[in-house]
Amino acid sequence: MNITDKDIKLIKSKGLTIDKVISQIETFKNEIPFVALRSAATLDNGILKFSEHYQSELTKLYNSRSANLETIKFVPASGAATRMFKDLFRFLDNYDCEKESLNSYTNHEKANAIRLFLIGLEKFPFYTTVIEKVQNAYPNFRALSEGRQLYIFVEMMLKEKGLNYGDFPKGLFPFHKYSTSVSTSFEEHLYEAAGYNTNDKGESKLHFTISKEHLKGFKSEFERIKKKVEEKTKTNFSITYSFQKPETDTIAVDENNEPFRTEDGTVLFRPGGHGALIENLDDLDADIIYIKNIDNVVVRKYQDEVSGYKKVLAGKLIEIQDEVFRILNALDQNKPTEAELRDIKKFLVQQLNVRLPLDFDKFSDTYKLDFLRESLNRPIRVCGMVINEGEPGGGPFWIKRENGRLVLQIIETPQINKKDRRQQDILSSATHFNPVDLVCGVRDYHGKKFNLLEFVDPEAGFITKKTMNGKVLKALELPGLWNGAMSNWISVFVEVPLTTFNPVKTVNDLLKSAHQEKLFS
Repeated sequence: MNITDKDIKLIKSKGLTIDKVISQIETFKNEIPFVALRSAATLDNGILKFSEHYQSELTKLYNSRSANLETIKFVPASGAATRMFKDLFRFLDNYDCEKESLNSYTNHEKANAIRLFLIGLEKFPFYTTVIEKVQNAYPNFRALSEGRQLYIFVEMMLKEKGLNYGDFPKGLFPFHKYSTSVSTSFEEHLYEAAGYNTNDKGESKLHFTISKEHLKGFKSEFERIKKKVEEKTKTNFSITYSFQKPETDTIAVDENNEPFRTEDGTVLFRPGGHGALIENLDDLDADIIYIKNIDNVVVRKYQDEVSGYKKVLAGKLIEIQDEVFRILNALDQNKPTEAELRDIKKFLVQQLNVRLPLDFDKFSDTYKLDFLRESLNRPIRVCGMVINEGEPGGGPFWIKRENGRLVLQIIETPQINKKDRRQQDILSSATHFNPVDLVCGVRDYHGKKFNLLEFVDPEAGFITKKTMNGKVLKALELPGLWNGAMSNWISVFVEVPLTTFNPVKTVNDLLKSAHQEKLFS
């Protein structure tokens, strides 16, 4: 690597070291090995499903303990809304409203997303705001052709000369329409948190990871809605923010694994993906941390159901922690009897998805105790899993580590070798999907917070190909927050209903029932 003084200055400004950057380039050269899938996790093998009675018991457990717990909701919210409008941007680029009808365009482009957008236009929460701005700018708007009207509407909605929604963060984009107001997903997270993330003093803490340039916008939004939301929920909200740290950026390389340089010769660094947020998560200290993505919210009439399942997952976390902490304290006091050892092994296998070494019983007593402590004394996460209905993204799988042990993990599709027929078959057999619905315990049995960075699997990142200014580049994504960054946590997977998973990946998702206070008539 030819390093210039300018490169060194840039590297240091990010808090990186030259050795770290060289190590990243070596990762590109050596490539990251694919995971070795052994089987998909299922209800018979790695995913729990609770009866209504057991759910009720877990909720009671959580409610009985929550007053003495410090909880916080962690929401990755740096994502831009731009990708939501991919089809609309393509429409603006490709449709000539002066030369062809809208119907002709949607037919030859097979633009079903545009058809749906037009059908549901008045149901979108931003419709009134956009149409008022359009009609002020175009007094003869209603006399124009349907295609011209839609083009003007989308342009006013997305472009800088209009409302500029195309550059909004997802958290500040209008998500839901009510009879007297429109709410952002940021606001809906507050309403939802009030249902399960509130202490005995009526306080609720939330932490949003955002892009630095959006901080003012988020703070302004909170000030705008604070009084209304706090009065309705009888909750006082404490909101904190953090940004992805520059030292988690990764260098980009060209197809020859040389540093990718922009047109002015500057080495290109890119954000390391959501896996970089393990650093932000590690900065928090609480008994329970809830994790949920910014776009996975519902209108308020469904929030009680969502909150109810959060309490179930949190109750399960408390139940597991109670037993883990009891065992670890007992191991500190006395050597377990044979009967106690059998119970501990059973708990590890049946409740924590830990696969014991085949020769465990031949270990020395000292090594057995060391193994048990090492297996139990780590962060714990209880993860909701939904039935797989073809959504893109990761899911729960059993994988084989280099040491031959099987472990239960959340795996993203880029980590899987799709050219391997057996691996592809296992991927296709997945019954459940990861909706990013996590309840985390990050303190040990002495009450001390774990250093979460010690539980990351650095080999679990992945390399992707992208283009910039017409040139191919390779980008390195750090081990994902709920993938490799939590690879060495205790992981318990629980089936939750699809009603708890309602992400907004495209603007048309806002037409689904979970995002409509009043359904289509």
